[in-house]
Amino acid sequence: MNAESRQSEELNRRNSAFDNRLRPTDFDGFVGQRKVRERMLLAVKAAKERGEPLDHVLFSGPPGLGKTTLSYILGEAMGVNVKTTSGPVITKPGDLAGLLTSLEPGDIVFIDEIHRMAKTVEEYLYSAMEDYAIDIMLDQGPNARSVRLELPRFTLVGATTRIGLIAAPLRARFGFVNRLYYYEPAQLAEIVRRSASKLAVDIDGDGALEIARRSRGTPRIANNLLRRVRDYAQINADNFITGEVAESSLALLEIDPHGLDDMDRRILETICVKFGGGPVGLSTVAVSVGEEPDTIEEAYEPFLIMEGYIERTPKGRVATPLAYDRLGLEQQEK
Repeated sequence: MNAESRQSEELNRRNSAFDNRLRPTDFDGFVGQRKVRERMLLAVKAAKERGEPLDHVLFSGPPGLGKTTLSYILGEAMGVNVKTTSGPVITKPGDLAGLLTSLEPGDIVFIDEIHRMAKTVEEYLYSAMEDYAIDIMLDQGPNARSVRLELPRFTLVGATTRIGLIAAPLRARFGFVNRLYYYEPAQLAEIVRRSASKLAVDIDGDGALEIARRSRGTPRIANNLLRRVRDYAQINADNFITGEVAESSLALLEIDPHGLDDMDRRILETICVKFGGGPVGLSTVAVSVGEEPDTIEEAYEPFLIMEGYIERTPKGRVATPLAYDRLGLEQQEK
């Protein structure tokens, strides 16, 4: 492992530790996603009364909205262990078999980015989810034989940012399919206040709302911005975050009052200025801003489309009048 890889791994470990520190541990502490929370709370109560494991659950939605957090809350509510893995890590059936055979009855298996799991492995999940058993092939050729491994009754919780890439047979085996949506600023402000309390940072209502408005409807981004504003407040404001302190800190980070960061503006400027408002293809935009097409499509476009800055058309991306207004540009007639 080279130095760059070690630094990246260490950064991911620290970010994960920070996220775990701020994550709520029960449904009462989880803010937002009211309908999903109510459905899951009802399902947990019913399953516990029957003495059965929870049915399989699939969470979908953009990154950072609470899919992993909800999975751990389900484990805490059911009083069972949660074993975590991710789709790309499970590369062969033996990996899946080793994970599932180590479970205790009722345990939860959480698979993040489940849409990236290998198709050969995915097919083994079908019988595991329905019959709580998997068939493993031993040896090859004339000596090949199938061995059935019985599994304890467990709950599979999957998380995906691209539900359309999950095969229909797998999707149909989930008893609950929940879509998570972006948060309102008032909900994010409550999350920011709770996180600030855990970090022992003083913050007023204006400071929390200022961070919330620029967090793109995403709790993970809100908590990350809180970290940066905390640093600024520690050095320049006696560790107290007001609206003015948050505004000054976020201006230093080049995040405007509408939540647009530097890459957002570069994407909009590329479409508006270089290509006359579009339509322009995703690959062309990606090359122009020096970013991967998948990153733009998954990390930046959902927010820009939700806020009404760009539109997807059969011919490519098109900038809206609101995009010109936010950039202070005059839209040219075509």
